[in-house]
Order: sequence, then C-alpha cells, then structure tokens
Amino acid sequence: MIVGVLKEIKADERRVAMTPAGAAAFVSHGHRVYVQHGAGLGSGFTDQQYRAAGAQVVTSASAVWNRADLVLKVKEPLPSEFKFLRPGLILFTYLHLAAEPQVARVLLKRRVAALGYETVQLEDSSLPLLAPMSEVAGRLAIQVGGWCLEAQNGGAGVLLSGAPGVRPGKVLIIGGGIAGFNACRVAEGVGAQVTILDVNPLRLRYLSDLLSNRAVTVMSNRATLEEEIRQADLVVGTVLVAGARAPRLITRSMVSKMKRGAALVDISIDQGGISETSSPTTHSNPIYIREGVVHYCVTNMPGVVPHTSTYALTNATLSYALEIADHGLLEACDRNPALRSGLNTYNGSVVHPAVADSLGLKAHAPWN
Repeated sequence: MIVGVLKEIKADERRVAMTPAGAAAFVSHGHRVYVQHGAGLGSGFTDQQYRAAGAQVVTSASAVWNRADLVLKVKEPLPSEFKFLRPGLILFTYLHLAAEPQVARVLLKRRVAALGYETVQLEDSSLPLLAPMSEVAGRLAIQVGGWCLEAQNGGAGVLLSGAPGVRPGKVLIIGGGIAGFNACRVAEGVGAQVTILDVNPLRLRYLSDLLSNRAVTVMSNRATLEEEIRQADLVVGTVLVAGARAPRLITRSMVSKMKRGAALVDISIDQGGISETSSPTTHSNPIYIREGVVHYCVTNMPGVVPHTSTYALTNATLSYALEIADHGLLEACDRNPALRSGLNTYNGSVVHPAVADSLGLKAHAPWN
C-alpha cells in the first residue's frame, strides 16, 4: 500500500502523523511511504531522517494526496484540502465530525473511507488513540490556566500554588477521564485546591484512591456544578462522549456567576465545547474574555508541544495504521473490533452510530 504523510496546515499545528521510525516500520512491511517536504520540521524531524528511513520526500501536498492509498494526518482536512478527497481514499486522522459537519458532508460526498483516532475504542470502552493527547492536554490545561489567571491576560491575578500565608487557588475539573485525571495530578502537584466532578461513582472512588485524597471528588449534577463553578478560580472542562458532540454542561448563566477574572480552559472544544460561552481559538490568539471570565478554547492544545505530542501520538497509532496497510481496510476492521469502531464514513455513508446521531443521519456499516 502507498502511505502518505502530509504537512499539517491547521493554524499553529506543528505535529506530524508519523515519525521517521514509523516510516521505517511501513517500509519494512513492504509499503511505500511518501512524506511531504518539511512535514516533520515542527516536531524536530528533518526530510533527511525520513529519507534515511526509506520514505520518499515529495515537494507538494498534491503529490502525497494523489499518490497515497492511505493518508495519515493529525487534524481533520481543511477546505483547501477538500479538492484532494476522492472515492476509495483511506483517511486516518482526528476527525471530530460531530463538531465538524462540513467535513463530514464532504467526506460523504467524496465517498472517502475516513477513520477517526478519537473513536477507535477497546472492549473496556477506553480510547487508545485519544488517550495520549488527552494526557498532554490535561497536563497543559493547568499550565495555560495559570497563565490565563495572570493580570495582564485579564485574569484575577491568582497564583494557583498560593504563597506562605496566602490560600492557594481553587481548581475545578469537570470530568474524571484521562484528561481530567492528568489535569488533577498537575493541579494538586503545584499546590492548588482541587475538586473533580464526574457522574460515575466508581470512577470517583478510583480517583480518590489513586490521588490519596489529595483532591476532593464530588458527584456531578446541576446543583453541585453550579456551586463549585461559583467558587473556582480555574475551571477545566474535559467531558467527552466518543464520536458525539460534547454536552453543554456549563450555561452562560453559570459563567456569569463565576468570579471576575476566573479562567475556563475548555479541553472539550474539539468536540464542540462544554460551555455555552466557548468558541474555538488558536495558539496565536488563544484567549478571549466573556462574562468577565478568561476563556482558553484552543482546538489543538497538544500542538503547542509538538515534539512530545508527535511521539506520544505515533506510539499509539502506528500499529493500527500498519494493520490497515497490511490487510486492507475492511479486513483490518474485521480482524480488530477497536479499529472497526474507528471507521466514521465509508462509501458515502456514516458508519459510526454516535457520529451519525450527532449529524442527524442513519448509520450504515459495510459489514452489516
């Protein structure tokens, strides 16, 4: 199979979908790899490293799109890339189609077989290709949240760790999944007062044991959410429903009752956002103030640390991409149920039930 790796064109996106070591793995399996010139530079990989791994470096994006059977990306295709989408093409990337209906429509019209990293799901309901970026985003959330609280950014001037004789800042984390847990670890590590909300009592018990009671775990409902939000200096939203739009748990009214100069970091923005006041931002213009609250809603948070993120991402995706290349898409999906759940669109139809539901369509799986 011919595998293509592109230079990402989303604003401030410096990650790449494959390391040179990954390219060497595909070549060793008998596949050809085309890498766009400069694709890896943002993550610290040179064209020469890809050539040494056995890949062919080509000058243009069109040369990759037009030759590849399987295109590996980091982020969803942008409008300028729509012209390259064609019937029979296999696209493997973060899609987030519930929040990107325009992309979904084009994939369906062009009859592209598109798999979303974020919907590859194991039998225990874990998301192995979303997990590494959730870990990075969760850890970054406290870092950028502290920055948002600085006075020059419109924040209240609160230091999360506090100081001798001064109370630490209060951090509220909504969602106890991988991103939430990693945000919690960093927040309590810097000395903040941390509360984490979740709807699953078993998860809360697990987190309480894991964190040795260094964070307060609270069952999430509207009443507790409203109460905790009013008291928080920093709110981190991490709620995720695989394949579906993130639930809007935070209303504008709740935000209006937050402390003036508090901060909201919405990790869920990739899937539409957890707050009614959340709108996508970029790394070059990451924040805005709404209802007196500093909002950070960057849709590709891990892209700000591309070297770390690229390694973490490709460590997780490589075996799945190799399975597609070695066996073909449908056979690979038949062999691996986790990969099957990653298939979002195929031959003009939506395959993933949650994605179909979010788009108001019916799901049609090719193996039914």
